[in-house]
Amino acid sequence: MTAPGPRPRTAPAPAPAPLRTVPAPPLTGLRVLDLATLFAGPLAATMLGDFGAEVIKVEHPAKPDPSRGHGPSKDGVGLWWKVLGRNKRTITLNLSKPGGRATLLRLAATADVVIENFRPGTLEKWDLGWPELSAANPRLILTRVTGFGQFGPYAHRPGFGTLAEAMSGFAALTGEPDAPPTLPPFGLADSIAGLATAYAVLTALAARDRTGEGQVVDMALIEPMLLALGPQPTWYDQLGYVQERTGNRSANNAPRNTYRTADGTWVAVSTSAQSIAERVMHLVGRPDLIDEPWFATGADRARHADVLDKAVGDWIARHTRADVLAAFEKAEAAVAPIQDVREVMTDPQYAALGTITTVDDPELGPLRMQNVLFRLSATPGTIRWPGRPHGADTDEILTDLGLTPTELAALREEGAL
Repeated sequence: MTAPGPRPRTAPAPAPAPLRTVPAPPLTGLRVLDLATLFAGPLAATMLGDFGAEVIKVEHPAKPDPSRGHGPSKDGVGLWWKVLGRNKRTITLNLSKPGGRATLLRLAATADVVIENFRPGTLEKWDLGWPELSAANPRLILTRVTGFGQFGPYAHRPGFGTLAEAMSGFAALTGEPDAPPTLPPFGLADSIAGLATAYAVLTALAARDRTGEGQVVDMALIEPMLLALGPQPTWYDQLGYVQERTGNRSANNAPRNTYRTADGTWVAVSTSAQSIAERVMHLVGRPDLIDEPWFATGADRARHADVLDKAVGDWIARHTRADVLAAFEKAEAAVAPIQDVREVMTDPQYAALGTITTVDDPELGPLRMQNVLFRLSATPGTIRWPGRPHGADTDEILTDLGLTPTELAALREEGAL
């Protein structure tokens, strides 16, 4: 558990500075109980742990968080969990057992935040709802992450990120115009909801600093996903406008697409700014298009995407990716290579930022994974350890809570641990 992690993630200093002690991360002293499974709730807890919060992962004794088994594994050890479970200590509790319930209430009395994603009513069924938790700790923040929220006609349905991607309008917008709606092959809605949940927790904690009282955070997966889609509801409300699928093209600017290079690779081009669009046209040898009346606005350019895509695509098709990137950089035009994870791992910009870091793991040895999400110049976050085995810290945490060996044995006999 105490194996050294990577260096704290700090912003690059403009010049060498005298050696000094790295201060404690900003969330040091915050205790979070992570009762959630899979992705959105646990990711929020991970982000809090990355910046110093003490996160205690609570799992069922016989049914660990399913994320431990998601995706590829090595030597029987799930790799996704190593990322999602980082900076967390792990204990087991069966909350449906009286001893498990009582132990959770004792833990909650010492905590600042509880994150859970059971279906609405589940905690209440175990007599662990807000009345019981707030009685144990009036300063507690109970964070509830579900597919559809705590109330409404869909509240009791099973909810997953895929459903949020479908219901929010994301899938309807994604894909080619003549092809079916497209879902992402990764947890997009869960990731966005995880980011939003971490923000919600910190907002509730800021309110507690003023009032001295905790409260309930109600996070529905369908809402952050809808927010990420921008002004779709307002466009429809004011104009009756429904955005259609346009593939890689945009309704707001052109050229904006992916283009194949002479050596069989791909690049993406964006021209959200008028000046960038003009630079691209000069670069590809079609400055004449700049003089067209329709070139003056992004929306008008989008209506002539066929012409612009041909001009850009034909030029890029005659050059290797390296030459394309170099030419665009010289022209100060916006381009990026389309990379898979192999290229991400060696990309010089990611390397400069420290985006991928190496963490020592007692089970698997050195692991490379994404670093903490952002750099703080004065109080950086860090990865102290990767995801730990199921229940690895149960005895230590509960002993620190004051439970005796006899009480631990009784809980195990009951099936609560």
